[in-house]
Amino acid sequence: MPQVSDPELPEAGEPVPRKRGRPPRTIEPDAVVDAVERLFAAGGIDAVTIERTAAELGVSRATLYRSVPSKADLLGLHFVRRNEELYRAARQATAARGATPRERLIGLIRVQIEAAVKMRDYFFVYFDGSQLPEAVYRDWRRWADDYEKLWIKTVGNAIKAGDLSPGDTLLTTRLILGMTIWVANWFRSREGATVAEVEERALELLALVGTRESPE
Repeated sequence: MPQVSDPELPEAGEPVPRKRGRPPRTIEPDAVVDAVERLFAAGGIDAVTIERTAAELGVSRATLYRSVPSKADLLGLHFVRRNEELYRAARQATAARGATPRERLIGLIRVQIEAAVKMRDYFFVYFDGSQLPEAVYRDWRRWADDYEKLWIKTVGNAIKAGDLSPGDTLLTTRLILGMTIWVANWFRSREGATVAEVEERALELLALVGTRESPE
């Protein structure tokens, strides 16, 4: 996916100024993840380096190296943390007490679309695993299987309840996932559509909201 460079971001190889003040000696993992995300938004994957991340955090490179020794490890930490957040939100959406199968599926679709929009700067960077530590990518493959099983269960229950058209559950699941994941590739808020509008249109296409009766 093409990235727009930030004119204030130093070019590769240029010295990166640290923030003023005494640098901290410890780093919170969440702070590292947020710093990586800001760099992705500013200049894409080429902007994510140990040096720039350290500068973004206001720490020395040596301090960051002690926690995250390579760019691959930096990306792996970011990738794992964001997937954990997505899975946690998906579990919450599908475990709401008293929710109907339709409500659980609607919640899951909203979670996926919101995640796709949030992750649009780096979503497809990670897909082939070439930028990640081997162990992280291997664990992600298992995670992806569990995530799909959660979707299959939710979609299957919605089909049984009559909330979706009858059909193959796995095929239906993957079609819905494909539609919602692909939002990461094309969503741009400057083009006019809001996240809420994207969600509502997706739900309308699946006849999960609004009337299901044919117009006269």
